[in-house]
Amino acid sequence: MTSYFNRRVFISLAAVVLLCSALPAGAQENQGYIRTKVGPGRTGVFVDGKYMGPAGNYKRSRKYAVSAGRHEVKLVEPRYKEKVVTVNVEAGRTTVIKERLESIELAKPPFGRLKVEKAGKFDAVYINGAYYGHADEFNGMNQGQLLVPGEYTVRVDDRDGGSHQEKITITAHKITHVFAK
Repeated sequence: MTSYFNRRVFISLAAVVLLCSALPAGAQENQGYIRTKVGPGRTGVFVDGKYMGPAGNYKRSRKYAVSAGRHEVKLVEPRYKEKVVTVNVEAGRTTVIKERLESIELAKPPFGRLKVEKAGKFDAVYINGAYYGHADEFNGMNQGQLLVPGEYTVRVDDRDGGSHQEKITITAHKITHVFAK
């Protein structure tokens, strides 16, 4: 019985050692996290100019890994005023950002609808250079971005650095599709 117990302990310790050795040296020593508790939840989170994803998903705040140190966090949602905050992230700790964005006046109808298809769920969607949301908000049955009729440039950036861009024309009461991949 004792040798069986010792063998199990040895195997468990060996597994822990192997898992720890597989991690890059210092990988988490200099890493912390930013958790966003931002209203509205669909607000885009940009850390030092890099799109990280939405502030929340299904009413749950998101947590993003970043290097320890000082970071500029920009919160962007097209129907609200942008907010920029500077945070100091400590290694191994989570810095929480709590903000409620101030709404701006909305456009008046008539509208056309933009749908983004075949993109990754959290790929960033830009219209005329401005962040408008993540792709998952543009592709459901009753989803899409309402835009006044006119010409637009739509860009979809994936989180791996890839990008798709095209010029579109929005027509009142019609749906325009952009196929990102």
